[in-house]
Amino acid sequence: MTNKITLEITDRQPFADGMAFGDVGAYERIKGRAHYAVDPDAPAQAGIVDLDKAPRNTDGLVEFSADVMILTPVDPKKGNRRIFYDWGNRGNIRALQFFNDAQGSNDPLVPEHAGNGFFFRRGYSVVFSAWQGDLLPGDGRFLLDLPIATDNGNPITGLVRSEFILESPGVTTQPLSGWSNTRSYPTASLDTSKAQLTRRPYADAPREAIPTDQWMFARNEGGIGLDGVAKQTAIVPSETNIFLPAGFEPGVIYELVYTGRDPLVLGLGHTAVRDLIGFLKHDSTDANPLAGTEKAYGWGRSQTGRAIRDFIHNGYNADANGRQVFDGLLPHVSGGGLMWMNHRFANAVSPAGQEHEVHDNCADRFPFSYTETTDHLTGKTDAILKRPDTDPLVIHTQTATEYWQRRGSLVHTDTQGNDLEQPDSVRIYIWGSSEHYADPMLRIPNKGPCQNFSNVVRTSMLFRAALDNLDRWATDGTPPPDSRHPKRADGTLLSGAEWRAQFPAIPGVMLPHGPATLELYDFGSDFENGLLNKEPPELADAKGYPTMVLATDEDGNDLGCVRAPMVTAPLATYTGWNLRDRGQGFGAKHKFTGSTLPLPETPEERQVTGDPRRSILERYGNKAGYVAAIRTAAEKLVDEGLMLEEDVERCAAWAEDWDRERHGIRLP
Repeated sequence: MTNKITLEITDRQPFADGMAFGDVGAYERIKGRAHYAVDPDAPAQAGIVDLDKAPRNTDGLVEFSADVMILTPVDPKKGNRRIFYDWGNRGNIRALQFFNDAQGSNDPLVPEHAGNGFFFRRGYSVVFSAWQGDLLPGDGRFLLDLPIATDNGNPITGLVRSEFILESPGVTTQPLSGWSNTRSYPTASLDTSKAQLTRRPYADAPREAIPTDQWMFARNEGGIGLDGVAKQTAIVPSETNIFLPAGFEPGVIYELVYTGRDPLVLGLGHTAVRDLIGFLKHDSTDANPLAGTEKAYGWGRSQTGRAIRDFIHNGYNADANGRQVFDGLLPHVSGGGLMWMNHRFANAVSPAGQEHEVHDNCADRFPFSYTETTDHLTGKTDAILKRPDTDPLVIHTQTATEYWQRRGSLVHTDTQGNDLEQPDSVRIYIWGSSEHYADPMLRIPNKGPCQNFSNVVRTSMLFRAALDNLDRWATDGTPPPDSRHPKRADGTLLSGAEWRAQFPAIPGVMLPHGPATLELYDFGSDFENGLLNKEPPELADAKGYPTMVLATDEDGNDLGCVRAPMVTAPLATYTGWNLRDRGQGFGAKHKFTGSTLPLPETPEERQVTGDPRRSILERYGNKAGYVAAIRTAAEKLVDEGLMLEEDVERCAAWAEDWDRERHGIRLP
C-alpha cells in the first residue's frame, strides 16, 4: 500500500484586494483541508510511536487531516515556481510578519497582511498547514486532526508531567496541559492521592510536595449571578483541569505528575508536512494547484525551528517514494534542540527547556549539530544531516537568546565545547545582541515580569537576505556568505564566568550567572522507543554538556556574529537575556526575553551615573549623525551579502528622530 493525500479546496478569494505585486501581479488565497491516509507498516512511517495502535480504514491505512492555506499568483506563469512553507508556530502563521513586516493574522486577506510585499514581489507560493496535533480550536489556529492510540480499543494510560508558572496573582485553575491552546490528556483518576503536585522557587531547588487535600482535579467556574451583580463560584470536578484553592504564586514552578489516558499519535506531524509538500512539489495533475513547482523551501522559528531539525534528522526530507521534499530549509532560533513530540503523552506546545521554565524538557538532546560528532557522555555518533541524496541545504539562524536559554553553542561545537566545522551545505549566522522573538511590529517595549525593558533590535531585514541567498544557492549553486558565529579559537565564545568578567559594569544592572545548563537525563529503559517510565526524569550524568555565550565589546554588545545596523550603531546595550523581577522568580532568566539597557544620553549623565559606556551625544553628535551611522552599518551588511539594498532606506527611516518610540530617547 502507498500513502494517499487528497487536497480539498473549500475557498478561493483575491488576496490583498487584488493588489498587483510588481511584475508578478495579483495573488489569490486558497483554503482547504489535506486528507491523509498512510500505511502504518511502510518504511516511510517507521518509528512513529503508537502508529500501530491507531484505527485503520478498510484499506488498512491510518487517516488524519489538516488545515491548509496557500497564497499564490493568480497567473502561475508569473510566479517563480517556488514554494515557501511556513511551518507555523503552535498553529499560528509567522512568516508574513517576519519576512514582510506585515500585520500578524491567521487569516491573511487584506493589504495590511501583505506588508512590504517581499514574498509576493519575488513570486513565491506561500504555503501554510497544520502539523501539530494537540492544539485546540481558537484564534484561527491551523489544526491537525490525529487519531488516538488504543490497546485493541481499550484506553492507554501512562505518566504525564505538566508545569505551571504564572505571572499574575489570583489564578486558581489551569488546564492539565499547562496551556489554554493545548489539549490536555485526561486524568485516569480524580483521586489526587494517585498523583503528585509539587512546587519549587527555582528549577534546581528541591521539590516541595503539596498535600493532596489542598488541590483537586477540578475547575473554578466563577461568574455573575442572575441579578447581574453578585459573584458566584462553582468548583466542578474535571478530568482536564487542576484547581488550587490557594492560588498559584507568581514565578513559582508548580509541577504535576499524574496518570493520563488517550495519547495522540503526535509523531504523524512530520508525515503531514512531508506528504503535503511532496505532493505540491511533485504532483503534475489538475488536483495540485501548484503543479509545475521546481523548488521548495521551508522556514520555522523557535518551536518550528526545532521541528525542521527533527524533520531532517529523522529522514522526512525524503518522501514515501524516496524523492527530496525541501531543497533548502531555514531553521530559526531553534538553539540546539529537536522536537519532543514522538513519544507517548507528548506535549508538542511545551517549550524546549530554559533555565527556569520546563528545565527538564528533553528537546535539547544529541545530536545537536548538522555535522557528525560523537557524544562524549554516551559514546553515540550521529548528525542531523546524514542522508546526502535527500538532505536539504540549510541556513541556520539564531539570536543571542539561544546562547543564554537554548544551548545554542552546541549547534557549532562538539559535546565538550570545542569548535566544530559544519558541512559545505550548511551556513550558521548568529544575529548578535538580538532576542528570540524580535517582533518587527514592536512599537514601545515593556518590562512585563522582568527587571529590564525588552530587547528592541530589528532583524527582519536579515531574513529577506537569507531567503534570497538560499534561492541562489539551490538554483545555480551560488554559495551564500560564509557562516558567522562565535568561536572558542578567536575568543568570541565564552563560558559564563568568562563572560561575567568582561561585561561592562552598567549601573543598576543585575547579571545572569551564565547560560542555561544542559544535563543528560534518564527517562527510563523505554525512552528510545518513545515510552517514558520516569517522571520527572533523573540525571544520568552529573557532568552534562558545556554551553557557552558570545563575548561582548566595551558596550556589552555581542561579538563574533552578524550585527544588525542597530547593534553596530547602538543606542543601548542589547542582550539576549532578561532577569525575572521580585515576586516572579527573582534573578532567574525569563523565558526567551532579551534586554535593552539604554546608553547615557549625555556626557553629564554618564559622569553622574558612573556609566563606563560612551554617551549617545559623544558617539553621534546629533540625530543626523545617528542616521548616518545606521546607514553606514546597513550598507556594510549589503556589501557582505547579508542584507538587501532595499532595506537600507528602511533602516535609515527607522533611525529618524533617534528611533524614539523604541528607545525613549529624550534628546532633541
